[in-house]
Amino acid sequence: MRAIGLTLLAVAMFTGSAAAQTWKAGAAKANITPDHAMWMAGYAARDKPAQGKMTELWAKALALEDPAGKRAVLITLDVVGIDRALSVSVCDKLHKKHGLDRSQIAINCSHTHSGPVVNRNLRPMHEYSLDKQQQELIHQYADKLERSIQTVVEQALGKLAPAKLAWGNGRTDFAVNRRENKANDVPKLREAAQLKGPSDHDLPVLAVKDDSGKLLAVATGYACHATVLDGYEWSGDYPGFYQIEMEKAHPGAIALFWAGCGADQNPLPRRSQELAEKYGKQLATAADAVLSGPLTPITGKLSTSYREIPLAFAQLPTRDDLVAQTKDTNKYIAMRAKMLLEEIDSGKPLSPTYPYPVQLWRLGNDLDWFFLGGEVVVDFALRTKSEQHGVKTWLAGYSNDVMAYIPSRRVLTEGGYEGGGAMVYYGQPTIWSEQVENQIMDEINRQAAAK
Repeated sequence: MRAIGLTLLAVAMFTGSAAAQTWKAGAAKANITPDHAMWMAGYAARDKPAQGKMTELWAKALALEDPAGKRAVLITLDVVGIDRALSVSVCDKLHKKHGLDRSQIAINCSHTHSGPVVNRNLRPMHEYSLDKQQQELIHQYADKLERSIQTVVEQALGKLAPAKLAWGNGRTDFAVNRRENKANDVPKLREAAQLKGPSDHDLPVLAVKDDSGKLLAVATGYACHATVLDGYEWSGDYPGFYQIEMEKAHPGAIALFWAGCGADQNPLPRRSQELAEKYGKQLATAADAVLSGPLTPITGKLSTSYREIPLAFAQLPTRDDLVAQTKDTNKYIAMRAKMLLEEIDSGKPLSPTYPYPVQLWRLGNDLDWFFLGGEVVVDFALRTKSEQHGVKTWLAGYSNDVMAYIPSRRVLTEGGYEGGGAMVYYGQPTIWSEQVENQIMDEINRQAAAK
């Protein structure tokens, strides 16, 4: 009897130890396709609201809990971006209802240019040029989107159950550095292996499986603009088709896409549904190859950190500068000036800095996942991987607040759209300081060293 008792005790201790090492996960999704013919985001040249639907748009959530009970939630959205006000509101509500602090919530936008205008994102492009009916639809959609995010996070948390987490890295190569290669020349340049400029073709994959080995969720990232399509139909672009393909291949699983640091990368060639589907399938095929190969299990604990750093602008315009800009022949420069003058006249002076979000999740013993705000150029991913841990370091852009393009010092010095021209469309008062790259990298390295 004593031997039997010791055996039962050993089994109980083993079972308890195994349970103590078990991660939990839950995933959910909600349809966020607009119900009305509202304005689309991403292209200033559009001159009418959406006219139809190619694919649905989705909000998805993946909730994770480590063996010690520490939680984090990844939220992915098929939209071009969200602004700071919406992000703060979402996170405040999740904190109040679920006790999640800011570091435990990561919001990533796929940056599809075939989704709706969201709140005040890209404000000068829309706020002063659309009629009151469209403005009201934009506000209504932002409210609906926020409710959908709350719902999908609650559902994902409610589904938390024992799970096995693992990661791997694949590759795919349809992203092309758009600053260095003319779009029409890309097919010939690719065939001759003469494409220029930096790109990041890594394909990080996070796999979540139940105890039987069934895939529950897969989160995949890629550094490339979602700009294959430029029409008037709602679509998740190539990330949307990727999600469709993955969920077809793995019935019951939820596929999430997170955008990497691809602000200067385009899917080329482009401009057809056929190509959007092709790139989506290419991404899914590469992700499936990772899933079918050897994956690295995630063990240990989850740690999270989040900080907003005062990212410095270059010299700010004076009030007289802005008054002069209201007469500019470029209507977007004039609209930005009008917007900034309204803020100044309301008692809100121009700030020399912007509260820029940098976030880190460390999954297990050695996988670091950084979430950076704005449209981040590829140099940041390449530099961070070289200074940290290569493919064990993941970088998501378009996260938590999409306030502007984020150029490296190289791109800032070179100028052009990513280097400063796009600041007009985001309503920022001027270009970034030359210190922007070092400021962000210092914070990335600080958070990595603190974990």
